[in-house]
Amino acid sequence: MANSAKKEKLFDKILRDIEEVKIQGARNIAKAALKAYLIFPSKDSRERLVSARPTEPMLQNILDKAPKFSNKKLFAHFDIAQGRINNSVFKIIKNGDKIFTHCHSTNVVNSLIFSKKKGKRFQIYNTETRPLFQGRKTSKELSKAGIRVTQFVDSAFATAIEKDSKNDKIFANKVFIGADALLKEGIINKIGSKIIAELAFYHKIPFYVVADSWKYTNKKIPIEQRKINEVWNKAPKNIKIKNPAFEFVPKKYITKIISEYGTLSYSDFVKKIKK
Repeated sequence: MANSAKKEKLFDKILRDIEEVKIQGARNIAKAALKAYLIFPSKDSRERLVSARPTEPMLQNILDKAPKFSNKKLFAHFDIAQGRINNSVFKIIKNGDKIFTHCHSTNVVNSLIFSKKKGKRFQIYNTETRPLFQGRKTSKELSKAGIRVTQFVDSAFATAIEKDSKNDKIFANKVFIGADALLKEGIINKIGSKIIAELAFYHKIPFYVVADSWKYTNKKIPIEQRKINEVWNKAPKNIKIKNPAFEFVPKKYITKIISEYGTLSYSDFVKKIKK
């Protein structure tokens, strides 16, 4: 009985951490969900875990695969996919690059650290990503790895990306961004991603999506509205607060998607997934 209670406590903790965004990044969320599911492998467990973050297809996909594949194979996928992504990103980064990123993506962070360790010299421009400041997590991890990071407030998107009209110089020359969901017509990622994509498109800056293919889904993904107190705790009653966590970015803005399948156009990636 004591062991059962201990397992239930662990399951509930993981579930709560997923719901409260204490576990960040689609890959980390999926791995945590699989760990919880393996404690109590049942339909009820799957439903509870999926409802904790219905905006994360990777979580749903790995739980769908759980009854069909060994635990070892499922967990191994993450490292295999990351290794292939790392090699593709390394080929794209050039010495002297100024790379803009947003929020926190495990695939992006790991690939940048890999490239740094392999000798590439570049710097990162990153956003705070309000209201939960996930961008600070990215900045800390990259800085710890010896990568030069400049942190911008979210409202300074244009300052970090656009051309300097006096010197005809583009501040960022590449954008690497993660994705929470990969869809047929584009991606869903952290709020702010669309304006970054539009700015990059306008200034002809390559916009790369770096993501594991297990984030792909044919299902409709809801745009999560987070708690208003994340934005303004105890706001006056007559002020309406909107706190969308994600938004859709059309594929027309995506230069290439980098996954374990290599570096592909978005349309070619979707064809590859559907084979």
